[in-house]
Formats: sequence, structure tokens, C-alpha cells
Amino acid sequence: MFEILRDNWTLLLIGQYPHGPLGGIVLTILLSLSALVIAFPLGILVALARISPFRILHAPATGLVYMVRGIPLLMVIFWVYFLVPVLTGYPVTGFVTMLCALVIYDSAYLGEIIRAGIEGLPKGQTEASRALGMSYMKTMRAVILPQALYNVVPSMVTQFVSTIKETSLGYIINVQEISFAADQINNRLLTKPFPVYLILALSYFVLCYALTQFAHYLERRVTRKRAGEVAKRSKGGELPLTEPLLTEN
Repeated sequence: MFEILRDNWTLLLIGQYPHGPLGGIVLTILLSLSALVIAFPLGILVALARISPFRILHAPATGLVYMVRGIPLLMVIFWVYFLVPVLTGYPVTGFVTMLCALVIYDSAYLGEIIRAGIEGLPKGQTEASRALGMSYMKTMRAVILPQALYNVVPSMVTQFVSTIKETSLGYIINVQEISFAADQINNRLLTKPFPVYLILALSYFVLCYALTQFAHYLERRVTRKRAGEVAKRSKGGELPLTEPLLTEN
């Protein structure tokens, strides 16, 4: 196994770059991060539409979330792979296809994560801000969303971990991520599939375990900060958490 890793570590790390396309672990991380960055604002819009009192916004967002979460990612990849060239009239690369599929998939999941963060806040914050004359959009932008997004950062890191594992499906449309690189090595060696795919499994494990531990660290930090704020405001009979936050805004 160590011999395979020694001879092929560059292919697993960066693919054929700079003499060919970028691939390996670097492309896996780049694809996952790009999908999450693009899906993040879409997830906010989906969350706001999901909690909107207007049915014209709530119904389509709810339908999108339930549809995307009710089907496997593989189906989304196939839809994008065959539909996007028809709509645009141009062929698209496997990277773009996988990126579009991940953005659609992640936006639904991030929307639910952010919606849970918003609904987890005390309703008194919204009521107090509206009583101060703030509009609904300003309330969301200045009071609710900053707190909700801070609280769900650990969940978003966990979603990033899931996205990294989901990029392995890009292998079926020739996206040269780390699974594709491992398959190239296996096809070259032919007689050593177990050590090759063991290296692949360990690569995913190390990457995802590190990010999962980071998510746990963020979760503990958020919990400690929230507990500290509650204790500080409750000590000496101070005002509740909602009022100082609104005063600062």
C-alpha cells in the first residue's frame, strides 16, 4: 500500500496537473467548496421563502425542498447532465454538471438548516423589532439572520463534509476527483484493487474526520457563547437577550 501511495500520491492529490486537468483531493475540495459557496445565498432565499406567510413563495420553496430531499443525488446529476446541454445548446463539462447538481442539492439542505436556525430563535426578537418600527426585511437582515447563521455554522460545516462524500458520484460523468484518480490507479495496476481503494477510503476518512471534529469544536464554542450571554444577562436581573441585541442594531 505504501508503495502505491509513494508512486501515485501526486495523482491522488492534484490529478494530472500541470500536464493535464486538475483532479484528486484538490478538485474534490474545490468542487465541494464552490458548491457550498454558491448554494449558501440560495439556501438563505429558500429558508426565507419557507417561513414566508405568502403562499406564492412558501409553496414552490416547500415543493423544491421536499422533491430534492426525496430523491437521490444521482438522479439530480443525470437530470443536469442531459438537460443543461438541451437548454443551453452547448455541451458542458463534467465539472460544471457536478457543480450544478451539488448546488441544487445543497441549496435545499442548507435552506432547511437555515430555516431551523431562524425558527430556533425566540419569537420575541421578531416581535420586538417590528414594535420598534423595523420592516420585515430589515428585521431579518439586521436581527434574525446574523444570529441564525451564527448558530448553524456547525451544521453547515457538517453539510460540507456530506458534500465532499457526494462528489464521489462525479466519477460516473468523468469528473476527475479523487475516486476517479483511484480508479485510474487501479486500472493501471490491475492486481491490487484492495490497497488502492483502501487508500481512497482512508483519504475520505481523514478529510471528513478532520472537518467533523472542526464542526464539533464550533458547536461547543457556539454553545458556550450562548450560555455565557444568557448567564451574563440573567445575573443581577438584567434585561433579556432580545432587548440588548435590538438596541445594538
